[in-house]
Amino acid sequence: MYVGMIRKNDVANGVGIRISMFVSGCRVHCKGCFQPETWNFHYGEPFTRELEDNLIDELKKPYYKGISILGGEPFEPENQADLIKLIRRIKKELPEKSIWMYTGYTYDQDLIEGGKKHTDVTDEILDSIDVLIDGQFNEKLKNLMLHYRGSENQRVIDIKKTRENREVIQMKFDD
Repeated sequence: MYVGMIRKNDVANGVGIRISMFVSGCRVHCKGCFQPETWNFHYGEPFTRELEDNLIDELKKPYYKGISILGGEPFEPENQADLIKLIRRIKKELPEKSIWMYTGYTYDQDLIEGGKKHTDVTDEILDSIDVLIDGQFNEKLKNLMLHYRGSENQRVIDIKKTRENREVIQMKFDD
């Protein structure tokens, strides 16, 4: 897996101050994507143990609420294998930190068992994160007033409640 960028002290991609990690590689290719360079699976730098250690050390700072993992596309099969290792480590070493993930795929269609992006670690990823923002960015539905997403078709899913209740439960935000 390659990482296009790691943004420290980010407040745009989830609740609270976060680290945002943009993985490389995406087959969705949304029209109007704000980071088309991340479509390339080799954009940026390789996700090495050193990079992971630095990320964990930064995330240990008390003012970080958690990490947001974006893309590119985190749920490309090539990325899931490395991301589950990072997620396991965060859950073990920093269980108080929240994990948000963004995907251009649809939770209840593409990421479920039998879905086109479901792998042997997808369920573990979904069971380990707190929030999933799903759906392709749609330029015609772009809305800068939305919380933590770019277009009206995208959903901010409380993935813990969704997995417990076996139905999609979206988060609500006060405006």
